Amino acid sequence: MSAHAAALGGDNITLIEDDAAMVFHNPALLSSATDKTIGLNYMNYMSGVNLLGASFNKVLRERLSVGGQVQYINYGSIKEANDEGQETGTFSAKDIALGATVSYLLTSRIAGGVTLRMVNSYIGSYTSWAVGVDLGLNYYDEEREWSVSLVAKNLGGQLKAYNDDYESMPADVQVGVSKRIQNTPFRISATLVNLNHWDSGLRDHYVLGADVLLSDNLWLGLGYNGRRAHEMTIDSNSDDSGSSHGAGLSLGAGLQTERFKVNLAWGKFHVSSSSVLINLAYTL
Repeated sequence: MSAHAAALGGDNITLIEDDAAMVFHNPALLSSATDKTIGLNYMNYMSGVNLLGASFNKVLRERLSVGGQVQYINYGSIKEANDEGQETGTFSAKDIALGATVSYLLTSRIAGGVTLRMVNSYIGSYTSWAVGVDLGLNYYDEEREWSVSLVAKNLGGQLKAYNDDYESMPADVQVGVSKRIQNTPFRISATLVNLNHWDSGLRDHYVLGADVLLSDNLWLGLGYNGRRAHEMTIDSNSDDSGSSHGAGLSLGAGLQTERFKVNLAWGKFHVSSSSVLINLAYTL
């Protein structure tokens, strides 16, 4: 949901910025967001699929922050057919997630966070409910501008299944690091994802990103998601190498003022189309 994270490859859990949308990636990073910030997020995916998000956070005490979020995805109109393949009409599918986050500064350099999320999914006349938990830790050395994080996402499972088969949530353990190169405007980030399912090579687990901090108000970034590029690779008839047609690449930019922020990212999240993600934030 964060355009800044999307620009740096889509999976980033270590950005120390005044960006309330980073709570969707690591609940510990809520401690970096300004008090009473409203965030709105939108992304077009493909074939009429759209994602929306919103968030609000509040600093309760010097070390304690809380926030609430909502995520919504609509998969558009889908053709409906019977067992013989005869079309009988159309149906829709959508998912809604409501989350609540608590973030606490354990020390001057270490922050922890927890997000509890309820998920409701609709596929035609079928519906399912699930509960998920995200756990996050972040270590940030302000002097050396090192940021290191560990996150466990989607811990939980279905409370109500579509049928009699109950499924667990797609748990994802991630570790990441960001480092600003001293005396330069350049910051590099690396993230390893899906560490709890290491059943393939490194190419299915790494995400790389770099951004240029042109000032306190302006950034430019680009990224590459090795897992996405591999999953989206289409085999070629002429050779065995195949091509992802740019899937896995992303870039973006952001402008931040004292109260208003806008971040924009472009990415190839699927081989068939490009996506644009927009974040708007306003501090009350």
